[in-house]
Amino acid sequence: MRVRFPIFPYIALVLAGQLGLVACSHDQTPDAQGQNQGADAQRGQRGQRGRGGPGGGPGVPVRGVSVERIAVQRLVDLSGTLVSPDQVRVSSEVGGVVASVNAELGQEVRADQVLIQLDTRELELALARAESALRQTEAQLGIDSSRSNAAPPDEQVASVRTAIANRDDAHVQLARTQEAINKGVLPRAELDGIETRVKVTEAAVQSALENVRALKASLQDRHAAYDLAKKKLSDAAIRTPVSGAIAERLAQRGEYIRENTPVVTIVQLNPLKLETAVQEKYASVIRPNLGVKFQVEPFPNEIFNGRVLNISPAINQQSRTFPVEILVDNPARKLKPGFFAKGAILTTTDQNVIAAPEEAVATLAGVSSVYVIESGVIRQQNVTVGAHEGKYLEILTGLQGNEVLAASNLTQIVTGTRVTVEGAEEEAPAAAGAAPKPRGAIPQGSRSGPRGARAQGGSE
Repeated sequence: MRVRFPIFPYIALVLAGQLGLVACSHDQTPDAQGQNQGADAQRGQRGQRGRGGPGGGPGVPVRGVSVERIAVQRLVDLSGTLVSPDQVRVSSEVGGVVASVNAELGQEVRADQVLIQLDTRELELALARAESALRQTEAQLGIDSSRSNAAPPDEQVASVRTAIANRDDAHVQLARTQEAINKGVLPRAELDGIETRVKVTEAAVQSALENVRALKASLQDRHAAYDLAKKKLSDAAIRTPVSGAIAERLAQRGEYIRENTPVVTIVQLNPLKLETAVQEKYASVIRPNLGVKFQVEPFPNEIFNGRVLNISPAINQQSRTFPVEILVDNPARKLKPGFFAKGAILTTTDQNVIAAPEEAVATLAGVSSVYVIESGVIRQQNVTVGAHEGKYLEILTGLQGNEVLAASNLTQIVTGTRVTVEGAEEEAPAAAGAAPKPRGAIPQGSRSGPRGARAQGGSE
């Protein structure tokens, strides 16, 4: 048995509920209505962000700065090691016992200064012996060393003169004997003895001449032996060949050292050389006498200067770099061989370069832009950034050089935002011929080569 409900009473109840909701919506309190209006206003403001407020009200306050014209020093980065131009390991040229040592580690020495003195007694005896042999040979040749050291002609040596005199006397006797035999006074048997004597005297002359020549050759040998003995005696005083500082001392007093034994190592401290390598793409801009500025870790707040001295003509095929030597004056001896240095070679200076303060340039995802103020409204402009010179960034493309840029509140402005400029007049652009700004000792990021490119040089 089915039960049926009347439909009309149900429809009446639904209509009554809807009418009650409508009445409640019209009966809200004034506070609730005000809250709803505030929410609507906030939504409207969010919709108007970037437009300086509804109705063209006061804009976003920003600090305005003018585009500048500056001088940019182009650089080629370098890194390398300081070395001594002259590093000498001094060795002993003679053997002997070390009598005294006048060299200490780190001590500065001058050229020809005696560092180590060897005992000289044996060397003095050797010199006396060589001198005695020399004087003996000189006496045989009839040389008076007090007057002259030159050897006389062969015929003027006493032994040769005696032989010549005997030969001449034999020839006279031969002539007289022949004359007597021709007159029949002497028998012919006497002639044979005289002829034999003549031959003996002639041989004696030849022997005397050969002996003199041998003595002269021996004289040269004795002179050399004497000079060598004198040199060895002088070499007992070991001297420094160059000025510098003692980097290593290897000999001790009382120690016996042999010939060619290293005793000290000397390094030259002023000037020094900075050895580095530069990428081959900068071969056209690196030339002798270019200025160099660099820093070392022991003196992080000090700038040191140098100049390009030598440039290799060959490129290393593995590293694609070429060696460069830089001469560094070191009068205060602050720099030491072995210091690692980082700096830059100063290549060229570009004048009248368009630049913007770094706080006026925003970079996002590798894209740089500035916010140009035109009649109180922002226009976002993409730019290409080059060198970083002090507090300025070189602008390669995107600006004409007479703009006024926003330098604060950059996150609150976009193209079309109305702004209130503080700190600069929009109508006072930088003069095109303004004097370049002074820069620091080592400009940061001003790199040679293509404009804006960072030049990397040196061996890390």
